[in-house]
Amino acid sequence: MIGFLLYRTGRMLVTLWVIATVVFVATRVTGNPIDFLMPEGLDAASRAEMIAYWELDRSVLEQYLAYWAALARGEFGLGFMERRPVSTIFAERIGQSAALLGTTLFVTIAIGVPVGVLTAMWRRRRAGSAVLLLAFLGYAIPNFVLAILLLLLFSFWLHVLPSAGSATPLHYIMPTMALSAYFIAALVRYTRNAMLDVLGQDYMRTAWAKGLPPHIVMLKHGLRNALIPVITVIGLQMTTLVSGAVVIETVFSWNGVGDLLVGATLRRDYPVLQFGVLIVACLVIVVNTLVDLAYAAVDPRVRLA
Repeated sequence: MIGFLLYRTGRMLVTLWVIATVVFVATRVTGNPIDFLMPEGLDAASRAEMIAYWELDRSVLEQYLAYWAALARGEFGLGFMERRPVSTIFAERIGQSAALLGTTLFVTIAIGVPVGVLTAMWRRRRAGSAVLLLAFLGYAIPNFVLAILLLLLFSFWLHVLPSAGSATPLHYIMPTMALSAYFIAALVRYTRNAMLDVLGQDYMRTAWAKGLPPHIVMLKHGLRNALIPVITVIGLQMTTLVSGAVVIETVFSWNGVGDLLVGATLRRDYPVLQFGVLIVACLVIVVNTLVDLAYAAVDPRVRLA
């Protein structure tokens, strides 16, 4: 296990270096942020002074080396627009994004896995076919389209839910619905297929022949052996969930990291964008590592391997 963790840590560091380098280069080939920071008609002297203040007059290599030197010291720079430390800006917003992502993930697992198991049990019933139809619809509708439809229905027509912000529990309903619909649909399908593969196994027939209660057979013998592909899907969904949250936070004016990254991209706010991408990359890598560890916890064959 120690060797596995050391190997994954080395891969994580290499991946973060590649991602940080790509983002560093990509942000600097899109234009000069001074064009967005300063008003039109700025005189040449003031413009040169601002460029020197932000050290944008240095070569790309010098900026790259200074960037990594600052990261090594734990310094992430100042945001161009807010003139505040990037870490402070993200600290004010990351809690809102974490709350939305956590709520969405909880709803996705709490609904997707049980419904997937029930759909496998009802595979010859109309109820199972109806659930699959709803799953395909949820899988096909983009989350931003569903978000707009929810806004029209619950805010514009019915006036029962707030359309923007994150101040009260009511603000969580529509963003969570818009984010989780796609992932619930995908999880239902994968859980159903994994359960169908398990139901035909010999140990399942043996469990039924012993006269065990249905919930013991389905959960202890069936679902546990079907969890490997389900855990894989959940891990992939957690990484996709982060990118989906960027769009949803923008639609609902959610005061989170996603909305911050969209604004930083449009305004070419290099420090904010670089730090945000690093945070997202770290989150994805950590999730993938936790998924691998979950394999070993669920399946003894993985531990032995």
